[in-house]
Amino acid sequence: MDKKHEWKEEIEIATGELISKVKELLKEGNVRRLIIKDMNDRVIVEIPLNAGIAIGGAVTLMSPLIAILGALAGVIARVKIEIIRVENSED
Repeated sequence: MDKKHEWKEEIEIATGELISKVKELLKEGNVRRLIIKDMNDRVIVEIPLNAGIAIGGAVTLMSPLIAILGALAGVIARVKIEIIRVENSED
């Protein structure tokens, strides 16, 4: 029986690195959700990712959102990204 194990991690980056980091995380394939927060832990944007989306399609579908994230660089110096990952494991 397959079980899904979820865990989360949080990283802090400069907003200038945000777009490349989001694209990198999308390509990893095991990311279920991204939550981008300011340094006071207020949620700026929450990005749910469907495990069935093809990697190339995910980047294309995320283009408008990535443009918005790029605009944050002029307003906010640093952000936190909460990354929720999922791993399938056999029991």
